[in-house]
Amino acid sequence: MELSTTTWIILASAFATYLTRIGGHLVLSRFKTIHPRVNAGLNAVPAAVLTTLVAPAAVFTGPAETATIIVAFVAAFYLPMMAVFVLGWIAVLAFRALIG
Repeated sequence: MELSTTTWIILASAFATYLTRIGGHLVLSRFKTIHPRVNAGLNAVPAAVLTTLVAPAAVFTGPAETATIIVAFVAAFYLPMMAVFVLGWIAVLAFRALIG
């Protein structure tokens, strides 16, 4: 059985992702304590990644996505994170149906 190019790309991507995750763990596990600045930087990574995913959607897609981001931003002040995700999902579906 011959694997397609797409299958090889998926397998290589999975392997590369695994290596980066285990590599970070192995490097950090060598230290008994982590400097507070390193810890603060690591805690900021999820917000930075989320921003790189959300910002282009807000700027370069349609008005439905921009409206959804505004709704999710406001909801994030009042609701737990999982509720914000669900509300954002519902909002983008509704806005796409209404606005286009």
